[in-house]
Amino acid sequence: MGRIRVLVVDDSVLFREAISKGISKDANIEVVGKAKDPYDARDKILELSPDVMICDVLMPKLNGVEFIKRLLPQYKIPVIVISSLSDMAFEAMDAGAVDFLTKPDTMTANNFENFIKELTLKIKGATNINLSTNYMHEKFKIEEKNNSLSDISNKIIAVGASTGGTEAIYSILKVLPKSVPGIVIVQHIPPAFSKMFAERLNVQTEFKVKEAETGDVIEQGTVLIAPGDKHMKVKKVDSKYIVETSIGDKVSGHCPSVDVLFESVAKIAAKSSIGIILTGMGRDGAKGLLSMRKAGARTIGQDEETSVVYGMPKVAFEIGAVEKQASLANIPNVLLNFIK
Repeated sequence: MGRIRVLVVDDSVLFREAISKGISKDANIEVVGKAKDPYDARDKILELSPDVMICDVLMPKLNGVEFIKRLLPQYKIPVIVISSLSDMAFEAMDAGAVDFLTKPDTMTANNFENFIKELTLKIKGATNINLSTNYMHEKFKIEEKNNSLSDISNKIIAVGASTGGTEAIYSILKVLPKSVPGIVIVQHIPPAFSKMFAERLNVQTEFKVKEAETGDVIEQGTVLIAPGDKHMKVKKVDSKYIVETSIGDKVSGHCPSVDVLFESVAKIAAKSSIGIILTGMGRDGAKGLLSMRKAGARTIGQDEETSVVYGMPKVAFEIGAVEKQASLANIPNVLLNFIK
C-alpha cells in the first residue's frame, strides 16, 4: 500500500514542525507537505494529493471550519482537526472532519509524546474512513406506530461509539422522544471535550444531557455521557439504576471503554436493557455487546453503509453480538420497536 501521505496545516511554525517530525518517526507515515494557512493548504492539496490532512481550527485568513466546508465538496480527503478546548472542534465535525484531537496545553516531552501517539493512530485509522457515507442526507423519521411507549421504568439504553460517533449520536437523539428509557453513552473523546459534548447535546436535543458523575440516576429523559478519561459502569441501588465513574487502565485500548459499560449493563440490567454499537475504529464494545445479548438484552449495530468507520460494529456483528443491524437513520425505529 505504501506510506500514508500527510499534509500538516498549522499557522504556528513551531507546532507545524513538531507535528511533522513526531508523526514522521512512524515508518508508515510520510509528511509530504506543510502549510501555514488554508490558502497555502489548498495549493498543496492540488500539488501533492495527500491521503490525510491534519488541520488546526484556529488559523488566520480562514478558520479551519470554513476551510473544511469549502474543501470537502471538491476534494474527498480525510481531515483530522487539532483544537484547543473549543466548540469549534464539533463544528469541524459537523462540517465533515473525520476526527479531532486536543492540542497539548504544554509542549513537555510526556504531553507531546502522548499527543503524537494518539495522532499517529488517528492518521492510520483515517485511511479506513468511509468518505462516501451519506447518512447526513438520510431522512430521520419516527414511524407512526412508535409514537407511544409502554412502561419503561425498569429499562435502560446503553450506547457505544468512536470515530464518527459524535454526529451519529446527535442524529439519533434529535429524533427520539423524551419518553424513552434513560440512556448511558461511552463515546471515545478527549478529556474535557466530553463535558462540552454533553452540554452541546443538552442544548441541541430535548433530553437532559450531562457528563456523568458517580451517583447520577439513569432515568427517563436523561442522557449521561462518560467522562473522557474515566470508565463508566451501571449499578443498581434499591430500584434505581445509577452510574459509577472511575479512573482506570485502558480496556480494549480505551478509557472510557464501551466494553466496561456494556459488561456492567449485562450484569446489572440484562433483559431490561438495549445495547447499541455505532461507528468506530477497533473492536471496543463488541465483547461487551455479546455479553449483553447472552444476558437477554436486545442489541443493535450500525450498518457498513452509514458508518464512518465500520470497525466496532463490524466486529460485534461478526461475533454474533448484534441482533439487528440497521442504517443510522433507522436505528431510532428499531430501538423503539425493541422498547415496545
